[in-house]
Amino acid sequence: MASDSLSATFAALADPTRRAILARLAEGPATVKDLSAPFAMSGPAVSKHLRVLERAGLIARGREAQWRPCRLEATPLKAVAEWAEGYRRFWDDSYERLDEYLRHLKQREKDEQRGEGR
Repeated sequence: MASDSLSATFAALADPTRRAILARLAEGPATVKDLSAPFAMSGPAVSKHLRVLERAGLIARGREAQWRPCRLEATPLKAVAEWAEGYRRFWDDSYERLDEYLRHLKQREKDEQRGEGR
């Protein structure tokens, strides 16, 4: 995924309303009216959020008879997860080093206690 696409995905995910819309769409397709229901905002305001999500490639809009259901497109989220994976490895390595250091301190403490009792 190009960095511009990644930036668009992060920008779309920065808003809690858009994240809530994506969470709802993870359950299945929904209309703008369905997506508007839990929010204290107008249909046009929700439509603006949907356009941002659509430009980021996070949703797609279809056409079924007289309604246009929105559905989740998870491919950009996979790219975000892959990008974040390197940082997960960083934290895992950091925690492993911390665990090793704590084991070292405990062992030193035990060694010192044994030396005091002699």
